[in-house]
Amino acid sequence: MHIVYAIRRCTLYPTATTTTDLPPDPAQRKAFLRKIRDMGFDGVELRPALPDSGEVTEATVQALRKELEDAHVPCLAVRGGGGLTHPRTATANQKRLEDAIHYASWIGADLVNTILGEGMRDPGGPGSGLGQPVSQGSSRLASEENYDRTARGLTKAADIAANLNLNLTVEIHQHTICDNSWSAHHLLDLINRENVGVNPDLGNIYWTYETPEETCEDAICSLAPRAGYWHCKNLTRVHIPDVQHAIFLQVPLPDGEIDYRFALTAMVNAGYDGCIAIEGLRLGDQFYGDQKSVAYVKDLLEELKK
Repeated sequence: MHIVYAIRRCTLYPTATTTTDLPPDPAQRKAFLRKIRDMGFDGVELRPALPDSGEVTEATVQALRKELEDAHVPCLAVRGGGGLTHPRTATANQKRLEDAIHYASWIGADLVNTILGEGMRDPGGPGSGLGQPVSQGSSRLASEENYDRTARGLTKAADIAANLNLNLTVEIHQHTICDNSWSAHHLLDLINRENVGVNPDLGNIYWTYETPEETCEDAICSLAPRAGYWHCKNLTRVHIPDVQHAIFLQVPLPDGEIDYRFALTAMVNAGYDGCIAIEGLRLGDQFYGDQKSVAYVKDLLEELKK
């Protein structure tokens, strides 16, 4: 398995930024990539853009590919797309997904991960945040038409990807119609393409509602056989029942409440041999925490070989 760095913060002195992209300055980017390699990651996950916000063409993307490969930190996955049901955003999100597929083929990644987010219908209203009794855009609120429209769009994208020898994954994500194991299976059954799998992000299941609607153990056992990519982050939960709210704090993988020893064992036993993408810390010394996470995963993988 390859261990991928899903960048969530790229602060490195003297530049302080919370961007989820690579640093735009070439010297800063070189130092950042060296740090990723030294932490033990095999590659990175990127969105379909250039660090310097330049024009995205096959030539410019392939130049970035060479830079990454020369640094021994290739791009192993691309994220892009969005929800495909709302008439205001569906057409643009379909194009974003298809653009991400072409970007992946240019940069040398063989996988595109998509999230079916539509944006908040009631920003700031009930269910617009995490850890509440309701969740806007959720599978609980979805109609069968939402699934049918989404499946049609993803099937079209999957066929484009197949012609380029690429795979797609749909990420389990809050505020989307694919936010638990049931909804993921239902959507994949409708798509019915061999090159489409699920990204069983357990953290996104854990923090969607005030009380998670399924355990992480049940979710990973259900989803592991259909996994094509895997985002990993860990959290601690602070429940405030008087206001029907839970707050979640991100921590390195071995330090949170999701049991990744159980989860990784379930994935390995299901035959998963794809990428493990560790979502970087968003606060504090990301390098210390993220190195702790990658070392933990490598130790578990070695243990499972025995």
